[in-house]
Amino acid sequence: MLRTLTHSSTSPLKLFGDSIKRNGWGYTLKRIVTFLGPAFLISVGYMDPGNWGTDIEGGSRFGYSLLWVILVSNMMAILLQTLSAKLGLATGKSLPELCRERFSKPVAVFLWATAELAAIATDLAEVLGGAVAFNLLFGLPLFAGALLTGAIVGLILTLEEYNLRRLEMIIIGMVAVIGIAYLVEIFLSQPAWSQLTYHTLVPHLPGGSTLVAVGIIGATVMPHNLYLHSALIQSRRSANNPEANRRALTLSTLDSVIALNGAWLVNSAILIMSAAVFYANGLRVISIEQAHQTLAPLLGPLSATVFAIALLASGLSSSTTATMAGQVIMDGFLHFHINVWVRRAVTLVPALVVIGLGLDPLRILVLSQVSLSFQLPLAVIPLILFTRDKALMGEYANRRSTTILAILAAAVIIGLNVLLVWQSLAG
Repeated sequence: MLRTLTHSSTSPLKLFGDSIKRNGWGYTLKRIVTFLGPAFLISVGYMDPGNWGTDIEGGSRFGYSLLWVILVSNMMAILLQTLSAKLGLATGKSLPELCRERFSKPVAVFLWATAELAAIATDLAEVLGGAVAFNLLFGLPLFAGALLTGAIVGLILTLEEYNLRRLEMIIIGMVAVIGIAYLVEIFLSQPAWSQLTYHTLVPHLPGGSTLVAVGIIGATVMPHNLYLHSALIQSRRSANNPEANRRALTLSTLDSVIALNGAWLVNSAILIMSAAVFYANGLRVISIEQAHQTLAPLLGPLSATVFAIALLASGLSSSTTATMAGQVIMDGFLHFHINVWVRRAVTLVPALVVIGLGLDPLRILVLSQVSLSFQLPLAVIPLILFTRDKALMGEYANRRSTTILAILAAAVIIGLNVLLVWQSLAG
C-alpha cells in the first residue's frame, strides 16, 4: 500500500511512496545525508543529452572561453530550483496543484496542456539520448535502443512499489556514474589546468560564440524540473512541525546547492574535455555521435566507451525523472492519475515515430528544446508570483531582494530562450 506524503489527499507524491522519517530534522551529518535526494533527481535534467550537445560544441569551437557561462547559468538554476522546493515545503502542494487552485479553469487547462507537451518533448530528447547510447555501446538500432530505454525506465519507476528513497538512490547512482566517467575523461584528455580558473571566473565572449552561449544559458532551467521539485520535496515535509520544516528548508537549500553544483561540474567537464581534445586538435564537433567517433582515435577506445556509458546513464536517469514530472503535472493540474507503464508507453511513441520516419535525431533534439522555451515562462512566472505571496507562503515568502533576483534570472533565461527560438527557426 502506498502512503500519501503530505496532508493533501491528492498529493502527486502519493504516486511514489515515502521511506523518510519526516520529523525531528537536525543538522547532524547522518541527517543531512539522509535528507539529500530530491535535488539530485532534479540535477539529472541539467546533465541530459540535450545539454551535452551545447557543451561539446562550445568546447570544440571556443576552447575554455565559455566556462563562465556554465557557472552563471548554474547560479540562476540554483535560485529558481530553491524557490520551487520552498514552495512545496511551505504549502504542502506542488506548483501544478497551486496553479489549478489559484487560476481559472481555462487558464489551468491551458497551463496543463502546455506543460504536458513540454514534458513529452523533454522525454523525447532523453529517450533519443538513451537510444543513441545503446547504439554506440552495443550497435543496437535506434528503434530497439529506444524500446529498451523505455522498458528500463519503466522498471526503475516500478521498483520497490514506487519507494521514493530507492528511486533516489538509483538516480544518485547514475549521477555518480556520469561524474566518475567524466573524471576519467578529464584525466585522459589532460586539459590546460592553468586556463580553467581564469575562464571560469572571467567573462569573455569570443567572436561568433554568442549563439552557443545563449544555448547554454537558455537550456538552464527546464519547466518540468520546477514542477517536479515542488512535489518531490514534500517527502521531507512535516505537516505538524513548523520547526522541522524550517530545518528542512535549510537542508533543501543545501541539497540543491550540492546536487546542482555537481551538475555544474559535469557540464564544465564536458566542455573542458571537448576543448582539450577537439579544440586543441583543430576539430569542430557539433554532435554527440561525432564526439564519440572522434574520441577513440585521439584518446583510445577506453575514452569512447566511457563517454557512451555516461551518455547511457544520462539518458536513463533523465528519462526517469521526466516521466515522474509528467505524473506530477497530470495529477496536479487535473487530479487524474494513469499507470506509470501507460504513461511510459505514451511518451515513448514520439521517439519511436521520429526514429521510424528516419528523421535526424539531432534536429529533433533542437526542436524539442525550442518547444520547452515556449513553456518555460508559464512555469517560472507562477513560481515567482506564488513564492512572493505572504498570504500563501507565510514566513517563507520571498524577501524583496530574492524576488528581484528571481525576476532578473527569469528575464535573462526567458529572453535568451526567445532569442534561441528565433535563431533556431531562422537557421
